Amino acid sequence: MIKNFYYLVLIIFPICILGQNKDSIKTYQLSDIVISATRTEASIKELANSITIIDSTEIKRRNKTTVFDLLKDEYGISFTQEGGANKLASIYTRGSNSNHTLVLIDGIEVNMPSDPGNSYDFSSLTPDNVERIEVLRGPQSTLYGSNAMAGVINIITKKGSGLPKFLFSGEGGSYGTYRGVAGINGSIDMFNYSVTLSRFKTVGFSSASSRYGNTEKDGSDNNNLTSRFGLDLTENLSFNLFYRFSKGSSDYDQWGGLHGDDPTYVYNMEESVLRGETELSLFGDIWKQILGVSFFRNLRKYSFDSTTYNPYSSRSLYDGQRVKFDWQNNIQVNNWNLITMGLESESEEANSEYYYGSYLSLFPDNKAYTTGLYLQDQIKVQNNFFATLGVRFDKHNRFGEVTTYRIAPAYIIPETGTKFKFTYGTAFHSPSLFDLYDPAFGNILLRPERNKGWDAGIEQSFYNTKLSFGITYFNNQFENLFGSDSAYKTINIDRAETYGVELFTTAEVTSRIKFKFNYTYTKAIELAGPENGLPLLRRPTNRVNLILYYVINDKFNALGELVYVGKRDDMNYSSYTPIRVTLPSYGIVNLSATYTVFSNLDIYGRVDNLFNTYYEEIYGYGTPGLSGYLGFKVNF
Repeated sequence: MIKNFYYLVLIIFPICILGQNKDSIKTYQLSDIVISATRTEASIKELANSITIIDSTEIKRRNKTTVFDLLKDEYGISFTQEGGANKLASIYTRGSNSNHTLVLIDGIEVNMPSDPGNSYDFSSLTPDNVERIEVLRGPQSTLYGSNAMAGVINIITKKGSGLPKFLFSGEGGSYGTYRGVAGINGSIDMFNYSVTLSRFKTVGFSSASSRYGNTEKDGSDNNNLTSRFGLDLTENLSFNLFYRFSKGSSDYDQWGGLHGDDPTYVYNMEESVLRGETELSLFGDIWKQILGVSFFRNLRKYSFDSTTYNPYSSRSLYDGQRVKFDWQNNIQVNNWNLITMGLESESEEANSEYYYGSYLSLFPDNKAYTTGLYLQDQIKVQNNFFATLGVRFDKHNRFGEVTTYRIAPAYIIPETGTKFKFTYGTAFHSPSLFDLYDPAFGNILLRPERNKGWDAGIEQSFYNTKLSFGITYFNNQFENLFGSDSAYKTINIDRAETYGVELFTTAEVTSRIKFKFNYTYTKAIELAGPENGLPLLRRPTNRVNLILYYVINDKFNALGELVYVGKRDDMNYSSYTPIRVTLPSYGIVNLSATYTVFSNLDIYGRVDNLFNTYYEEIYGYGTPGLSGYLGFKVNF
């Protein structure tokens, strides 16, 4: 595989250079600014990272209702959802486990401390008030510590400015669905503000797929408050406060598949996200500091009663919270050297109760403490060579110390717009509180999961960046992965390897037609235990995404979206003994169009799964068929 990749590079690169004419060879230009890659503002063109940005313009014209739906089109990403809106939604980066991707909202880590794996559920995360989403691939523990084993998804909300601006939008459509959003943002002298409220509700469809005879509809509702407030006292001193609150409920089914319907199964969730931070700049912007404190809490409740095919009732509660202090220092040594140093200290706390029939499992309140120190140096040499080097030391109160590091050089040929990039890094994932302390399944002797990952690639642009593409090979070696012994106690047993190729192309064909295309080839293989040599579950080998944008006139624009997901393995859990199955490949087409009635009023329509394709993201769970939605957006 590696040889094939290098052969492909050797073929493509000469074609890229020779295929340009004099008009297409331009001086290299900087592009979008990102934060997550270095924790500082950096041009995406100067970074070796494989990173993409979903900006506010893209969010607006895509007309999606969740961040999860926006992420589905990004390369290196695979995804699953357990049967419709507000059901468990997971993201897998480069074939890794879902809990190996760190999710940040305005710098706040939102991976759930009460979850057995510290994963994040994307189901209720809406794009309300979101300015941009950064998708960063590869091991990132050097800057972010645990959970960033395979990547980081960084979500940044809008900062208000100028006169008050109001937003109202509404949407309704298939499956008895409606959504409403209201927001305001602006600034008054030193004070800026941005607040958005939204509500989503749907009658839904059967979470357990109707193909297996399930007919009961599983509805859901969700309410969100997103806010950001700032006080810019001087050019060198500012304060920011971020707060997000979500509350929702959803009807679930049992395991999916035959006899999965359960009209009594209900899930309730509350989530609070809070951060306060101070930004201080000294000595003419040579030394910039960010001092912050964050709080996150996630509370989940599940319950169902005995039914015909399930003789027992169940009640469960999961409550987890995280408090984190961080202090970051950016020192601009000179024009070509920026040093970043940081200190982080966090406390995680969780407890749970689980009742199933006469069986009772209590996880008493437990805590874990982690302190991390990191150092990073960013170097620029003559606008050709850029490199980031970093090292981090973490100390956990239970398993002890861990050191990670990362190097990321990039070399650019300005005259041709060609970039060569390479990254290598190590990462870790701490055992969750459940893994460490659960009375039945926990193990206080657990060591952190580890990853050694690297990637290498080429990016090329033509015609003043109107046409660009990139190709990257990646490889991850996971060790000490958590598994179970014969008594179902958690132990370090598993190893896994993921590798593959990511290819992307963007093109402005004319002033009215643009498209984005990407392809991801992923091999994710188990390397230990009874599953040795078998593919990891729910990771497709092949994924293709294509989005075509068409501006019909000054008021009317449309887009078409193709999503193709190849075959992948899964488990059928509906029988007493789980059975490995293969889910067939599928392709779906989505359409969307927006018409500007007045300068402050847009109406839009969206058709999902145009050809009513039947598919399963998880064995036995339902997915939406042909569905349509109409909506409006008012800004003034």
